[in-house]
Amino acid sequence: MTDFQSLGLSEGLLTAVAENGYDTPTPIQKQAIPLILEGRDLMGLAQTGTGKTAAFGLPLIDRLLDEDQRPRPRGTRALILAPTRELVNQIAKNLTSFLKKTPLRVTSVVGGVSIAGQIKRLSKGTDILVATPGRLLDLVDRQAVDLRSASYLVLDEADQMLDLGFIHALRRIAGLVAKERQTLLFSATMPKQINELARSYLSNPERVEVSPTGKTADKVTQCVHFMDKNSKTDFMVNLLRSNPKDLSLVFCRTKHGAEKLMRKLAQSGIAASSIHGNKSQNQRERAIRDLREGKINVLVATDVAARGIDIPGVSHVYNFELPEVAEAYVHRIGRTARAGAEGDAVALCSPEEIGLFRQIEKLIGIEIAVASGETPPLSAASREKRGGGGNNRGGGRKMVQHRASSSDNDNREQARRQRRRRQNGSGGRQNAA
Repeated sequence: MTDFQSLGLSEGLLTAVAENGYDTPTPIQKQAIPLILEGRDLMGLAQTGTGKTAAFGLPLIDRLLDEDQRPRPRGTRALILAPTRELVNQIAKNLTSFLKKTPLRVTSVVGGVSIAGQIKRLSKGTDILVATPGRLLDLVDRQAVDLRSASYLVLDEADQMLDLGFIHALRRIAGLVAKERQTLLFSATMPKQINELARSYLSNPERVEVSPTGKTADKVTQCVHFMDKNSKTDFMVNLLRSNPKDLSLVFCRTKHGAEKLMRKLAQSGIAASSIHGNKSQNQRERAIRDLREGKINVLVATDVAARGIDIPGVSHVYNFELPEVAEAYVHRIGRTARAGAEGDAVALCSPEEIGLFRQIEKLIGIEIAVASGETPPLSAASREKRGGGGNNRGGGRKMVQHRASSSDNDNREQARRQRRRRQNGSGGRQNAA
């Protein structure tokens, strides 16, 4: 199958696909669309940036159009759950682009904005509801939405929803939608809990996998600078100044750290903004819009932005601090080198982070090119955390040659919170949504 016509989509939807500039389906779209059109439950393993939204959205729209039904008041015919506000808004935007010549409606609900407006929009019902679990359950508790008529359930980025402590929320929501339904689960990684979730809520699912866990985008060039942590801020300023016109994402582990770095960049004359959990939804949307429109060049973010943000033209992703969970590195750098473009992923690694760095290299299966500094040896604490081993390469790995970008030349707090949420069930659900 080489084009969308061969996947079984209706003529009207094929026209919408063409008008949106889609010509050749991605691997996940080739595999998933025919199976979903057949009504099969599906478990999809795919990284961000692989076209997952169209993979489940196009056949879902096709089936809803074929049924030719109207949503009930306060009801929805299809429910899509995603872990973050940004991803919910991105999914809703993408689906809306396919519905311009159809009677179908898409409604999105997220935390951080007025719930009254969402209640009003839901009062007449909607065909497709895209939601974060926390805000959705708030609406359920207020009897503002009835999920019993939802015969389609999509769980997108299911692994991150578990990381954010939504497991009990997902179980409750799954019990509220129609028992006779089609369920689609997509995840970038497949830990034990995801398999358990799939066994519980999917019926004889087909499994599609387009890239192995930990695989990074093909056209992203990765490098690392080793340095003392106190040198990072000035080094980061110089890196960004060397690429003044490029669109860049800079990732920090904590909300406080992201805000502090953003202010330092702004004081240094760099057009920057920040996005993290302490920002309101309007502030987060404004920052993303400013980056899209070129009003700023740098967005400093926590991992809340690692998934679900699709900003064309992001050329550089900087890991100012390495993530506590190695998989988050893959999601972070997946914000560049999208849709066939090239991009650069630059990491700043202090001696305290060398254990995290080695975990990242183990996950992605490559040695990241050293742009400056020398690899420090694992600290005693890092060796103990890794079970006493993992220091087989020692310290002082030399710099290696790689395709250099111009930048090459010149979450501990969040992870602990995520683990507590997993242990305590749905605690903190509101903040995460």
